[in-house]
Amino acid sequence: MKTAEIAQRYLDYFQKKGHTIVPSASLVTDDPALLFTVAGMVPFIPYLSGDVPAPYARAADVQKCIRTNDIEEVGKTPRHGTFFQMLGNWSFGDYFKEGAISFAWELLTSPESEGGLGFDPKDLWVTVYEDDDEARDLWLTHSTLPDERIQRLGKDTNYWSTGLPGPAGPCSEIFFDRGPAYGIDGGPATDDDRYVEIWNLVFMQYEITDVRSKYDFTIVGELPNKNIDTGMGLERVAFIKQGVDNMYETDQVRPVLDKAVELSGKTYGADHEDDVRFRVIADHVRSSLMLLSDGVTPSNDGRGYILRRLMRRAIRSMRLLGVDGPSFAELFAASRDAMKESYPVVETDYARLSQYALAEEATFLRTLEAGSELLDESVAQTKAQGGERLSGAQAFLLHDTYGFPIDLTLEIVEEAGLSVDRGAFDTLMQEQRERAKADARSRKGQLADTSVYRDFRARGETVFTGYSELETGTTVLGLLVGGVSVDRATQGQIAEVILGETALYAESGGQVADKGIIVGPGYELEVLDVQKPVAGLVSHTVEVTSGEVAVGEAATTIVDAANRRAAQQAHSATHLVHAALRDTLGKSATQAGSLNRAGYLRFDFSWGQSLSPETRTEIEEIANNAVRENLEVTTRIMSLDEAKAAGAMALFGEKYGETVRMVDIGGPWSRELCAGTHVSSSAEVGLINLVGESSVGASNRRVEALVGQDAFRELAAERAIVSQLTSSLKTPRDQLPTRIAELAASLKAAEKRIAQFEARALADRLPQLVATASAAGAFQVVAESLGSAGSADDVRTLALQVRDRLGSETAAIVALGAVVGERPVVVVATNDRARAAGAKAGALAKVAAGTLGGGGGGRDDVAQGGGTDPAALPAALSAVRRAAGGL
Repeated sequence: MKTAEIAQRYLDYFQKKGHTIVPSASLVTDDPALLFTVAGMVPFIPYLSGDVPAPYARAADVQKCIRTNDIEEVGKTPRHGTFFQMLGNWSFGDYFKEGAISFAWELLTSPESEGGLGFDPKDLWVTVYEDDDEARDLWLTHSTLPDERIQRLGKDTNYWSTGLPGPAGPCSEIFFDRGPAYGIDGGPATDDDRYVEIWNLVFMQYEITDVRSKYDFTIVGELPNKNIDTGMGLERVAFIKQGVDNMYETDQVRPVLDKAVELSGKTYGADHEDDVRFRVIADHVRSSLMLLSDGVTPSNDGRGYILRRLMRRAIRSMRLLGVDGPSFAELFAASRDAMKESYPVVETDYARLSQYALAEEATFLRTLEAGSELLDESVAQTKAQGGERLSGAQAFLLHDTYGFPIDLTLEIVEEAGLSVDRGAFDTLMQEQRERAKADARSRKGQLADTSVYRDFRARGETVFTGYSELETGTTVLGLLVGGVSVDRATQGQIAEVILGETALYAESGGQVADKGIIVGPGYELEVLDVQKPVAGLVSHTVEVTSGEVAVGEAATTIVDAANRRAAQQAHSATHLVHAALRDTLGKSATQAGSLNRAGYLRFDFSWGQSLSPETRTEIEEIANNAVRENLEVTTRIMSLDEAKAAGAMALFGEKYGETVRMVDIGGPWSRELCAGTHVSSSAEVGLINLVGESSVGASNRRVEALVGQDAFRELAAERAIVSQLTSSLKTPRDQLPTRIAELAASLKAAEKRIAQFEARALADRLPQLVATASAAGAFQVVAESLGSAGSADDVRTLALQVRDRLGSETAAIVALGAVVGERPVVVVATNDRARAAGAKAGALAKVAAGTLGGGGGGRDDVAQGGGTDPAALPAALSAVRRAAGGL
């Protein structure tokens, strides 16, 4: 049974049972505690917690998930994958334990001919929470399981919570027994790989607080509405139903594995280590493809870092299999063909997705080449010093800074006859993991408790009236001060105001929040921010500038009209720039992020190279031509499917409901799904001035532009500068570039001659400096200030010349100070005899730097120090002399 068929049977079954079928949410979640959708429940958390009323009583879905916390287990066990799909059925205050158990048993054991999954009951086991007698009794009633195949387990396996205050409850897990050939008898309680968990039924029935750990908390009482959250691992069911030993051999993953086998010339099943590598490649390529399809692109932090890590682990595994050249073109195409039945976007958008993958592969192959050179240098240096082991710090530097995999380091070092201090490397890696965990805990702990908004959201969604009006009368539904619900807020306080209606736009879709005020009987509030803390609810952060506002009072939201107009201009200009980019560069130049505020726009798009000045000019001209043509801007409300059918672009990173708002500028030329505010015709944008273009990653670029009056002011300022230059240089405007280039060349030549004069003047002081040598303990010391110098290199050159002139018969220390660019510098040089007597240039430079208020150091023969206080140079040189005398 193919994976896609299993998923469809699941959805068909629950649709017949009255469940609403919900499309998968993006892998990119808006939960600030998470980078990705890591579990099937993530999109439903607002409904399960009660923060947002569920739009349906029953639901079922197939949710895409990414989880990398156990990435090292990928390929080693039958079931660990970084990308996986969770089949879920959900009840929000509707059916509870009995319904969940009876549905699960019926679907699992019904014959395939009747739409079921056709499991033999004798192969199934169930676990329940040790105190959950109700669940055990229900299993005995609704299944044919004997009592001995219903096992009671503790909180560590059969009690669910998020680890934070909120809903929790016992769970019941269903396992498939693969048979004696795969492990020991005894059921799931043995924790043996023989028993594969395929479905988890979570019974959310309690409210918990005072959470001390995930399994140590206080139960406040039962939830007013008990919920059901179930999760069936699609890949796990697939490998069982397809009669293979692990998820990597299922129909959606095996084609990538087979392609890796073909490219490597090796045989799957012949060597355990190679088999693990084949599975890693198959898993990571699929995960990377799915992340790319949801708008994630490779980068050095956040989600992009995870994607980059997955790709590079796949490349590394191919290299360890003997494939040193590019392979992603073949591997990603194989994954596309395997996944397109379930996710058509990987085929329709493949040109863009593969562009990112191939660019990342090329970049990492270059990194591997550069890393190999660095590693070769480290190996040579270790051998030259008589060492037998590369330091853990060096291996970690290669791994962490250059992205060079540790197993490749081990392989190359071993071939060179050395070893790696793996213990020190592992320690540094563990310290890095602990820092990452601490950061994650910090982010989790800083989350706002959205439950404070639950009661407000239960009254309905905040109605946004700002598309058609700038003032709206409403009522104060709630007030929050310091995150706590209050009855009133007084002058000077910062508060959150919840209203029934608002004309103020809440930040979303790249457009910043409106500015404005809220007024009512006897009070005025300055609006500082407008956000959506939970879906459908708008919160206004305000400062009470006069009077006192109370819950239940009348209120009027008043938008700053000038600021709104400028923001509308910027947002519409963003759509024009997007359309112009696609006209110029092609359809693969898709949006990767944006920011719109009054007078300014920033637009990120997928593109792998910088734009030429000619291309920038063309994009700017197309966008401004659209402004001049006074194109009509229209908006329509329709279903998501209708909008996509009309050609509207659904932008990555945005979440869309079943009903969407489509914005057209000039008909289909610019057609996007957008909830932002816009002008009514393109001429109202005024002017678009592209002021910057830069890189924001290996495959993304960013353009910045000023819009409307701000664009005019920028051009006027540039015109004034040009006018001033033409006057000062007495040069026509069209000849300015040539004239400025001539002046720059003349200036550079003059600076070079000055530097030569300064260096010669310093060299002329050589005999005088040598003559100042005097005894300090066992050393002859020159410690003199040169005044001003052109560069620290000039000071260093002179110090070495003085040292050499002093000869090798005496222990010589030279310390020369100078002011370079208004900052003091001291260079210390020692000869062989001085170093043999214990004088180290690096240590003496630190002494000088300490007096100068800075830092320094270097080699034993020559070193440099600096600071911030030029007046302290004489004292610093004296300190060096004293230190030398004390050696």
